[in-house]
Amino acid sequence: MATAIQKITLSSARDIPFNKLVLSQSNVRRVRAGVSIEELAESIARRGLIQSLHVRPVLDADGAESGMFEVPAGGRRYRALELLAKQKRLAKTAPVPCVVGDANSDILVDEVSLVENMERAPLHPLDQFRAFQAMRDKGMTEEAIAAAFFVGINVVKQRLRLASVSPTLLEIYAEDGMTLEQLMAFTVSSDHARQEQVWEAVKDSWQKEPYQIRRMLTETSVRASDKRAVFIGVEAYEAAGGIVLRDLFQSDDGGWLQDPALLDRLVAEKLKIVADELASEGWKWVEAALSFPYGHQHGLRELAGVTVGLTEEESATREALRDEYDRLEAEYAEADELPDEIDARLGEIEQALDAFEQRPTIYDPADIAVAGVFISLDADGSLSVDRGYVRPEDERPVETEGKDAQEVDGEAGQQAAPAVQRAVITIGGQSAEPEDDEEDGIKPLPERLVIELTAHRTLALRNAVAEHPDVAMTMLLHKLVSDTFRRTAPAGCLEARVNHIFFSAQSEELKDSTPAREVAERHERWGDHVPDDDQALWDWLSLLDPGTRLDLLAHCVSYGVNALFERPNPYSGSGVSQHGLDVRFSQADRLARATGLDMVAAGWRPTVGNYLGRVTKPRILEAVREGAGERAAQLIDHLKKGDMAKEAERLLADTGWLPEPLRLIDPNDGHAVEPGAEVDAADEAALPAFLSEDEETDEIEDEDALTIAAE
Repeated sequence: MATAIQKITLSSARDIPFNKLVLSQSNVRRVRAGVSIEELAESIARRGLIQSLHVRPVLDADGAESGMFEVPAGGRRYRALELLAKQKRLAKTAPVPCVVGDANSDILVDEVSLVENMERAPLHPLDQFRAFQAMRDKGMTEEAIAAAFFVGINVVKQRLRLASVSPTLLEIYAEDGMTLEQLMAFTVSSDHARQEQVWEAVKDSWQKEPYQIRRMLTETSVRASDKRAVFIGVEAYEAAGGIVLRDLFQSDDGGWLQDPALLDRLVAEKLKIVADELASEGWKWVEAALSFPYGHQHGLRELAGVTVGLTEEESATREALRDEYDRLEAEYAEADELPDEIDARLGEIEQALDAFEQRPTIYDPADIAVAGVFISLDADGSLSVDRGYVRPEDERPVETEGKDAQEVDGEAGQQAAPAVQRAVITIGGQSAEPEDDEEDGIKPLPERLVIELTAHRTLALRNAVAEHPDVAMTMLLHKLVSDTFRRTAPAGCLEARVNHIFFSAQSEELKDSTPAREVAERHERWGDHVPDDDQALWDWLSLLDPGTRLDLLAHCVSYGVNALFERPNPYSGSGVSQHGLDVRFSQADRLARATGLDMVAAGWRPTVGNYLGRVTKPRILEAVREGAGERAAQLIDHLKKGDMAKEAERLLADTGWLPEPLRLIDPNDGHAVEPGAEVDAADEAALPAFLSEDEETDEIEDEDALTIAAE
């Protein structure tokens, strides 16, 4: 026969006047934790008592109920009600919802108090985020939510931002698939598709720290600390419709500007305004750019202007500021920390004194009419204006005597610039190159790109020759012997000279490259010692020891190295012929072998800016195939060109791959040594099924494939 299951009986609930309640001495909570009593009291005043108190009757000496009730569970709620009663916001006889336990129960009051606190499950953070979101969706402002829950407005913004992350990622977080810190990192972007793409890329990788997630989400954005953003101002960018990504959980230096194209347009427009203002001064040309390449002023004559002096009033003001600065420094010399107002005043004085040092320069109007101005941005976003540079083609003709002089003067008068001329303004140098044709097939590299690449190699060769005096000596003797024995000797005492070759086209990164820095530092070291006087120079050179003299020779000879590509000109005496170009490159390869030049060791790496973003998709795939193997190329061949170039940059970062213009020609067979030839044959394995989809697919379904492509 089945045994009947004994039914449990729940304690009854009723309202008890507050003045009939007393706090039990058996309540286990002794340490304050969580919401304060004051905040809980405000919550009860706003919302009422959401959870009833658990009470037991207080028995008298005879074991009968005394009419009073002790509170073993709900002590914080009792204290909050007590505070409201003291503030006269709650009547002492106000009924309080209570669950009344059995006074004669075998369960100790201490057990009831402990269980009531221990079995209370904390709310999952995601539930709180979503609750805040629901309240805002129903019309509550962020300020109202903050006031209702006694938290700061920034806390509400943070929790609302967490709730706005992709629902897919929120579910992963709810199931403990990611940490709260990782979820916080995803809030820097509002693009759910991109958030999910980044998670797919990092979830199975060892590199999934929050900072890595933030970096991947903001890699196409521009930091607010970028010089372009500082120049324009984030407020102006936002006023133009730009969006700023902000990190509410850690310092972000002002955030990230999500629309680089808009930022560049605003920069160009502001530079155009500045250029127009400068053009009104009468300059023949104004060239503006974010920055100018290494040596952009070479070959130009710099005008010598007259610096405007200080007036008596300005001089008196400057002296007064200096006296005040010295007085404040002396007064607070012993202070551990300057008062805020004194520190601010010293800063103001420093700025005012700096302004006195930046005096304008006056130029001759006739010189202004043939000269120009360079406008660029310094690293801190401030405007840099360099006035007074004359191009060779703008130089005035040399005057002659007599009738010829009159004719020249007449011609010069006809060609002279008018009193008010319209300046030629250039923003960003040459116009942007057209989009590459994405048809199949490997096409020749763009001419400008080849020139830029050979400029890299030429500068590296110069540095290498200067570091190998023996090669420089051989090079110089080769030139002298060739001139002596292979053709008619030139006129003059000695026509052996170094023609300093300048780069007509070069990438922006060239001026910051390792060879450029080393060449400049070496030139500066020698320049500190070379005398200006001709006889003094001869005497100084005569006293140098052989080793030092050879080092100096190598440095000077290096400036004549020319491995630049230029378009052959077979129709006139100017320029170089195809044969001359072939000889130039052959000798450059010989120099590279003699000096042991390695362009990879010299610091060149393929990037989106210096190669991958400048060539067609077949060229990008060819580079990845040569440098990282066939499988790596297959992993990215379905991507759009912009994404393909970025992924190719990562895949080729440490492979040592070089484009054809930077490779060393093998003297035995005349072919360039192709990097990546040693790629493992395992990379030639069959193409995975997921890569056989349409080329225009934007998403990669296989997790491992995207992980490899993103790393």
